[in-house]
Amino acid sequence: MSSSSGSPCRQPPGRQRPPTVKGVDVHRRTRGVRLSAAALALALTLSGCAAATGRQAGPSGASDSPRVPAGSARSDRVDPLSGPAPEPELPARAASADGHTVTVRSAARIVPLSGSLSEIVYTLGLGDRVVARDITTTFAQAEKLPVVTRAHDVSAESVLSLRPTVVLAESTTGPAEAVGQLRDAGVPLVVVGPAHRLSDVDTRIEDVARALGVPAAGERLRKRTDSRIAAVRKNLPGGDRNGRRPRVAFLYLRGSASVYLLGGAGSGAGSLIEAAGGVDAGVESGLTKDFTALTSEALVKAAPDVILVMTKGLESVHGIDGLLKLPGVAETPAGQDRRVATVDDGVLLNYGPRTDQVLQDLAEQIHRPGDAS
Repeated sequence: MSSSSGSPCRQPPGRQRPPTVKGVDVHRRTRGVRLSAAALALALTLSGCAAATGRQAGPSGASDSPRVPAGSARSDRVDPLSGPAPEPELPARAASADGHTVTVRSAARIVPLSGSLSEIVYTLGLGDRVVARDITTTFAQAEKLPVVTRAHDVSAESVLSLRPTVVLAESTTGPAEAVGQLRDAGVPLVVVGPAHRLSDVDTRIEDVARALGVPAAGERLRKRTDSRIAAVRKNLPGGDRNGRRPRVAFLYLRGSASVYLLGGAGSGAGSLIEAAGGVDAGVESGLTKDFTALTSEALVKAAPDVILVMTKGLESVHGIDGLLKLPGVAETPAGQDRRVATVDDGVLLNYGPRTDQVLQDLAEQIHRPGDAS
């Protein structure tokens, strides 16, 4: 995977500063730190850094490697619309989520500043127009593109060096100075609203397609995506033989940075868990914040039957055996039965054209019996 100079993945020699979320030392995880959407931005950046270095955080063996269903979301390719690539009808006016109205006059050189936005652009059939990627863009078709951004740590200079004709950003894209530099340089920059639930999938597809002047392709992709999600949901189990749905806790883990978070309302995973036939254990236990520091008390109260983690997060704590050593995990039903569901970092919270695959993968895992051996 390519990288550019100034990468946050490269640590300077000597003492390293602990990672922070809104200026808070995340190592102080037992102090009830308030975490918000910035935690998710941190999560995506750290997951990208792990991918960029190719570093394995710990050993993985048969005893701690969750089984992967065939055809799951981990087949890391996007599926573009069939037929000829759409031809953008420009200029197009787009309402940016940050309040600006943007006129896009050319889609010849597109720079999406997140993996989720890249996925939509490629699936619309415009992948040959993309000239750079964010580090969270991990699917195969984009792997040879230069990495110029790292989620919320955007380098305006790197982006501008590629002479983009349009830039697509998330509401969490930053720093604000970099976003301002891009706008001051005269580059059309469209901010797409955040995705936290299944109902946001259609809106994001439509917003990206409209900004790039291909609304008809956007409508085709929206219908295809909705159809695929509906087909998956039609066959999902509603619970066990007694109608009880598994309680699923979403944990964000980065062992190398001592980041251990429990998802609550607004984490982004709740809608998927519910759609997959589960119950968001964090929300049910009363967690109203996006993420909260992982403690024994919080996790035991959530009492999950299944723990959901990203693949690199599980690797970073040395697999399931290492996961069981984290506060409270071994005391939960999930820990006792070793019921752990994993989905790739690059697709779990994208809420885009591959959400049907994520949903199918997640449902198969959370309804699978555990292994207490």
